[in-house]
Amino acid sequence: MATENKLGIWMDHSSAHLIEFTAEPAESKIMTSKFTHSEKRHALSKNENSMHQEEQHEQSSYYKSLGEIIKKYDEVVLFGPTAAKTELFNMLKKDHHFDKIKIKMENADKMTENQQHAFVKEYFSKEIIRF
Repeated sequence: MATENKLGIWMDHSSAHLIEFTAEPAESKIMTSKFTHSEKRHALSKNENSMHQEEQHEQSSYYKSLGEIIKKYDEVVLFGPTAAKTELFNMLKKDHHFDKIKIKMENADKMTENQQHAFVKEYFSKEIIRF
């Protein structure tokens, strides 16, 4: 039986914590959206319409970058406190490149790095038991 690559992503609209499910303790990799608070203020000073367009462009770029990482895995769980996971999930489901990747969503509050690792370990350990 082939080993599956599994990834947990705790995310909100500004950052994503990528946690691989491995036998050894894993490290989180953090990816951030380029649309920061200071950029939002700068864009607002121009006009609100411009700010929303820039924000949508940066959010789309952030999700596409996450999608490129997700393509390398067989199974992914998206979790976090905001609608960002749902937005990413919906974008991925429209793209046939992700058809063979098992992608699930779970609601979760803000978490420390240790809590995120524990969540991923528990989530995928339960998946192993189910057959």
